[in-house]
Amino acid sequence: MTLTIPINAIELTPGSTVSIRNLSWADFETLLIELGEKRNTRIAYYRGTLEIMSPLAIHERPHRIISDIVKAILDIHERNWEDFGSTTLKRPEIAGVEPDTCLYIQNADRVQGCTDLDLDDYPPPDLAIEADVTSVTAVSAYQAMRVPEIWVYRNHKLKIYLLEGDRYVESSTSPTFPDLSLIDLIPRLVQQAIAQGTSQMLRELRTQFR
Repeated sequence: MTLTIPINAIELTPGSTVSIRNLSWADFETLLIELGEKRNTRIAYYRGTLEIMSPLAIHERPHRIISDIVKAILDIHERNWEDFGSTTLKRPEIAGVEPDTCLYIQNADRVQGCTDLDLDDYPPPDLAIEADVTSVTAVSAYQAMRVPEIWVYRNHKLKIYLLEGDRYVESSTSPTFPDLSLIDLIPRLVQQAIAQGTSQMLRELRTQFR
C-alpha cells in the first residue's frame, strides 16, 4: 500500500528544509498550485529534486531592508529598476526557484508592462537577494536561469556571487554598483535600519549620497 500525504499537510519548523526527489516537472507545477502563494516557505527545484525551505523569522527582515537600500541608491542615481519580489522563476522541465527578492536593473526597461514573468520572453532578473545560505538545489536553479548576480546575507555579512560561465564565483565588488564597497556598506546599513528604523536609515542614506 502506498501512503500519500498532501503537500500542504507537511509542517516545517522555521529554519528547516525538506527535500523531495524524483519529482517530475508536471508534479512540481501541481505542487506549486497546492502550496499556493500565501505561505512562508520558499521552494527550489532542479532536475527532479525539490527543496521546500522554511526561513527563520530573523532572516525575513534583512532581505527586505537590502532591497530598500538598493532601490534607494538606484533612485539617487536616477537609474530605473523593477522589483519582482519572490516571484517564482522557471526554466520549464529543468528548474524553478523563489528568491527572497529579485530585481531588474540593467534590464528594467525590458520588463515594463510584464504581468506574467516568462523567461522565454524576458531576461532573468539582474539581481537575486537571499537572506541565508543558498542551497545546492537553489544555486543549480539560479545557474539554469542564468541569473548574473546573487547576494547572500548571513551572520551580518554580505557575499556577492557572479555567474562566470556555468558557475558562481565570489566577488568583492558588484558590477551593478562598481563604485561602492557593498560588502562593508550593506551590513552596516542593515544594522542601522534595525537599530534606528528603516525609514530613518534611508533618509540619512539619501542625504549622505547627495
